[in-house]
Amino acid sequence: MPAADIRPIKAGLREKYKQIRRTMPTVQKSALDKRISDRVTGLWQYRQCNLLLTYVSTEIEVDTRDIIRRALVDGKNVAVPRCIEGTRNMRFYLINGLHELAPGAFGVLEPNPQTSQPIDVFENSLCIVPALCYDSKGYRLGYGKGYYDRFLSGYDMTAIGIAYSSCVCRKLPHGRFDRPVELVVTENYVRKVKFTRKAW
Repeated sequence: MPAADIRPIKAGLREKYKQIRRTMPTVQKSALDKRISDRVTGLWQYRQCNLLLTYVSTEIEVDTRDIIRRALVDGKNVAVPRCIEGTRNMRFYLINGLHELAPGAFGVLEPNPQTSQPIDVFENSLCIVPALCYDSKGYRLGYGKGYYDRFLSGYDMTAIGIAYSSCVCRKLPHGRFDRPVELVVTENYVRKVKFTRKAW
């Protein structure tokens, strides 16, 4: 299928999975978020990492704020991204708490580059990657901006996706250079995905 044909398909899928998340009852979402958080912090990859890289969730995303709090209590370094103005790149900054964040690009909470320490070495880290949907092979449907695609192309540690089971499908359209995550974590299961790291 030509690459140009993928765009309307992705746009339709984005709206579909946004709607699933928008209509999820608050009580149900909180319960699922807690189960996903418990699964993430129970992973041996989480227990062994020294540095957690994670997005800061919005209202329709799987909650990462509880994961951030728990990681800080567990003594881990936590870094969250900031979009670099005028580019499609982002940079991670270490934080000591959610109180250090303020609304930035697209209304997402971001660190202050004037007061937060940037980090560019990701040894012994674990990265939680945002997506609207994952498929059975670990490929993701993002928001179409490309920030994480660019970051993951140069990231050689473990990347995991977190999603509600209702937002996991059998197969998503993807490009040849798209990198899947190694684990998909939902409220019901942890799915290990096999891929050859040498290709990235």
